[in-house]
Amino acid sequence: MNTNTAALCQPDEHKSCGACCGLYNYVDSSREALMQRLLARTKRFRTMVQKPGDIESYAAATFAAEDFRKRYEGIYCCEYLGFLETERKVGCLLHPLQNSGLDMRAASFYGQETCAGHLCPSHHFISRNQALIIVKIIEDWYLYGLCLTDIDLVTEYFRILADRIGAELKPEVFENEFLSNIAREFFKWKITWPFRSFETNRLGKYYFDGSQYMISFIDYAKFGREISSLDKIFLSLSSTFASAQEIAAAEDLVMGNIQQFVAAYRKHF
Repeated sequence: MNTNTAALCQPDEHKSCGACCGLYNYVDSSREALMQRLLARTKRFRTMVQKPGDIESYAAATFAAEDFRKRYEGIYCCEYLGFLETERKVGCLLHPLQNSGLDMRAASFYGQETCAGHLCPSHHFISRNQALIIVKIIEDWYLYGLCLTDIDLVTEYFRILADRIGAELKPEVFENEFLSNIAREFFKWKITWPFRSFETNRLGKYYFDGSQYMISFIDYAKFGREISSLDKIFLSLSSTFASAQEIAAAEDLVMGNIQQFVAAYRKHF
């Protein structure tokens, strides 16, 4: 993607993404648990840290107060991730914009240079138009980070829509609120999908075993089925199925959303 870090990590005043900082890597990465964690950190940081010499005490207090168990040991969960100006944006508490111009990121696990310059894979594998659409239609910080970093979910959905419409979707299409709502309902399934596995070691298509991660697998043959054309989407939604009927119901849900979008698009454009 030919854009800059701010376009994805801190795209506007409404939301941001902290996935690279381990936001979704805790055993309990539910919205409620992360809200409590980030609120407590932010309050603690504002109370305890006035200068670089205070950082060590803040870190010790944070490690003592929190459960740092991870889904995957290979991703560091940064203790300096908190809320910024509002409870709608997550970000680095050590960043100079949060500390009157003083950059304290050298104290972090990855250091100032990596924190300032890292580009997540979504910058490279999600097209600019697709990324800008996600920025436009998702305002919720928790959902935004989950979707932005799920490359298969984003690219597969927009690929299917483009195939049926006959053209790549442009961000300006989503000025139409009805179309935005349809797409937003699809991406909300990242949280509300009725066939979602609630195993704590699952996140999207991946499942974790301590220091290892693997790509999950849906055994369609067990249910007498061919691999679904929506398999990538099902895996991104952490799907688990108990029968062929559930697979068919899941396909109906996704295709219903796609058909609704295509019909509305043709009506308005």
